[in-house]
Amino acid sequence: MVKRIAIINQEKCHPDECGHLCMKKCPINKMGDECMFINDANKCAVDENLCVGCGICPKICPFNAIEIINLPDELSEDPIHRYGENAFALYNLPIPLFGKVVGMLGKNGIGKSTALQILAGVIKPNFGHFKKEPDYKDVIEHFKGSEAQAYFEKLSKGEIKISFKLQQIELIAKKFSGTIRSLLEKANEKSKEEFEEIIKTLDLEDVLERDIKQVSGGELQRVAIAAAVLKKANVYCFDEPTSYLDIKQRLKISKFIRNLADENTAVLVIEHDLIVLDYITDFVHILYGKENAYGVVSTVKATKNGINTYLSGYLKEENVRFRNQEIVFDSSAQDEEVSTHQLFSWLNFSKSLGNFSFEVNEGTIFRNDVIGVLGENGIGKTSFVRELVKASRQEEDAVAEIELAETIKELKVAYKPQQIEASDELVRMYLKDAMKYDIQLLRPLRLHDLLDQQLNQLSGGELQRVVIAKTLAEDAHIYFLDEPSAYLDVEQRLLLSKVIRNMMDIKKASVLVVDHDLLFIDYLSKRLLVFEGKPAVNGVVSGPYTMAEGMFNFLEDLNITFRRDEANNRPRVNKVGSQKDKEQKASGQLYYSG
Repeated sequence: MVKRIAIINQEKCHPDECGHLCMKKCPINKMGDECMFINDANKCAVDENLCVGCGICPKICPFNAIEIINLPDELSEDPIHRYGENAFALYNLPIPLFGKVVGMLGKNGIGKSTALQILAGVIKPNFGHFKKEPDYKDVIEHFKGSEAQAYFEKLSKGEIKISFKLQQIELIAKKFSGTIRSLLEKANEKSKEEFEEIIKTLDLEDVLERDIKQVSGGELQRVAIAAAVLKKANVYCFDEPTSYLDIKQRLKISKFIRNLADENTAVLVIEHDLIVLDYITDFVHILYGKENAYGVVSTVKATKNGINTYLSGYLKEENVRFRNQEIVFDSSAQDEEVSTHQLFSWLNFSKSLGNFSFEVNEGTIFRNDVIGVLGENGIGKTSFVRELVKASRQEEDAVAEIELAETIKELKVAYKPQQIEASDELVRMYLKDAMKYDIQLLRPLRLHDLLDQQLNQLSGGELQRVVIAKTLAEDAHIYFLDEPSAYLDVEQRLLLSKVIRNMMDIKKASVLVVDHDLLFIDYLSKRLLVFEGKPAVNGVVSGPYTMAEGMFNFLEDLNITFRRDEANNRPRVNKVGSQKDKEQKASGQLYYSG
């Protein structure tokens, strides 16, 4: 018997407007049974025991509110948790390992946060019996004989104390008022010496007296991590701890989080930056399934093997293929050919912004250029982009001088800012100019299901994809994308890189991409702009370089080296001081060696 689940999007379902079309067309209903019915909330519902998976109702629903999904044959057990009738279901759980850092890797909407909340005691698992009040006795009985049994026994007795760093750090500024110091002192359960050491390690000394509503995203992220670590706990959970942080901060935070794990302490991490996930964790669980429908947690795997398995798309032990194609990276740092058709260039210029100043060395952008922009936070990346935008528009306060190609009378610029404002405009209207790029933008970025929603109803990842599509659809010679990977999962980031490259080929245009995910930048870029200097004080802009030269300059400043994984050529950070790290530094090959 095929096991299947039905998912009904409650917000999209409007039975009174469609005349109960799904109920009328359902073959089981026509035979006299109630497979499709109207529930107490006046919404469509499906009896999954009666459903034969004919596929009629999803096709005829005018609101695309219904999904009927056949589950993998290997999935024989009931879910660990289900949110309600015809709602998301999670199968299996990751297991915290004391003395280790365990990661979770998977798409958005696949159950990672749900799993973390169950392990943190925020959600009690109901095993699919959502009408019954969950009880830890049932949980302990379900996991009898496994490591999870001991874990939930301790959790139910209060012997495990959880500290949880939420994904939505912006909620901190909405819920709390006052200075960062007052917030962290309220959260603190450790000694004065430990408090001061954590503040110093997370580089928060200079912002302690600042109001919580006046800090940047990166500062707020570090405040959230500090608040979590200042709790006395034996299980620490971090949901996307490196968002908004630059690469130097990411590596420093990774080392800090790794050091939390000891024989009495377990650490769980959700992270979409594969380089960071590889660097921070000992083991990983892969989560697969169907976004917003169901998620399955794999058995635990050593990190290297787990990430490689995820990129391959095939779980050998479970005999499950969860992606049709394998993700493979280029085998070397070979530089791609760049067009000889110059699009525009700029001369040396400098700019002062209060106490901060930056200097820009002359550079040239060619047609079909895809340029990654690397540098720490607060070192002038966004300011540089804004100066080129102002120069292209010939604004009065522009300090940059640009020279255009002879074939271009006026440089047209499209710009996606780092901070995105969402209005109540319908996505369909917002993307009216992008509709002609259905195959190139709407389909790969999976925007069709969002068209009839308002912008302010979208999640962070959905809004990001919508704004990127609008920007890439604009008529322009040069595109500036500021942190486009924010809120996107691993697969969305790698897919986005292909979308960007494809659109540049179609438009014969060029793009500058500012981002902190080095794997995304490596996968995407043909050349690199590198920012060096001291954050919030001064910055120096050089390039665009070839990939090899640009990455060498950037990694030399970070004092780290990269290697390629032998299975799929993905970039990996060598541990500082390791034999591989020493060998590459000695040979001058900071950016990949074998």
